[in-house]
Amino acid sequence: MTALSRRQSLALLPGVLLAIQASRATPVLAATPLNVVAAENFYGDIAATLGGPLVSVTSILSDPNQDPHLFEASPSVATALAKADLAIENGVGYDPWMARLLAASQAPTRRVIDVGALVGAKEGDNPHIWYDPRTARRLAETLREAFSGSRPEARADLDARAGRFTAGLDRLEARIAALRPKVAGMPVTATEPVLGHLFARLGLEVRNERFQWAVMNDTEPSAADVAAFEDDLRHHRVRLLVYNAQATEPIAARMRDIAREAGIPVVGAYETEPPKTSYLDWIGTTLAALQKALLGEGKG
Repeated sequence: MTALSRRQSLALLPGVLLAIQASRATPVLAATPLNVVAAENFYGDIAATLGGPLVSVTSILSDPNQDPHLFEASPSVATALAKADLAIENGVGYDPWMARLLAASQAPTRRVIDVGALVGAKEGDNPHIWYDPRTARRLAETLREAFSGSRPEARADLDARAGRFTAGLDRLEARIAALRPKVAGMPVTATEPVLGHLFARLGLEVRNERFQWAVMNDTEPSAADVAAFEDDLRHHRVRLLVYNAQATEPIAARMRDIAREAGIPVVGAYETEPPKTSYLDWIGTTLAALQKALLGEGKG
């Protein structure tokens, strides 16, 4: 976001906050859904799954055709956050605009969940923490507690919803455990470290990490790193290339094209949950695509 657009966005906040403060002075019925705003739609999906009719969820990053790194927050995002009872951010430096807007919109009763902090991730770590189901499990536990605290009369329903979601995570974990012995140690590469946490869970050997981090951080990979990447692809030193399907960097597209020419399987990865799916199905589909690419089995 440019300095000018940031000032323009934040300049609108005082008027928004006055309107919100006035609305908060009006008594709210206990049955009114909790307003949840999630920076990313996969966290919004988990919140909606856990909360059901008790929550009204707004997800900010939800377009699978948009590069999340180029996102610029609009005044409507500031307005939604000002009304939120609970906000969810990824943290780990992935969505810094969220922290700025939260700081600008003072809402004393609003709770903020930093998912990175929940799982012990820190600035400089791979921020794509949602691709590890353990992250979703920790968030689900936190949301269940938060929703139950606000709506104790619905605790039984919330516990049931959490139980069903946790059972789905258990199935994902079982698939990871079954796949790991078959693929551990296999060399793979990627244009960005989007699936880095899932690679680690599967025990894969990840190559060209300096290239991946350079592209993710919008810097130019070194000539040596580019040459090493191309060499890995052309000489079949890797079994798979994962390509960030939401990114637009020419150097990443070039690596994808070289992989295809060399007959290296290419799997597209997304930083936004695709439409008409769920977190559990999305991660499950990604696992299936990796399994097919690496072993030639299962559905991709």
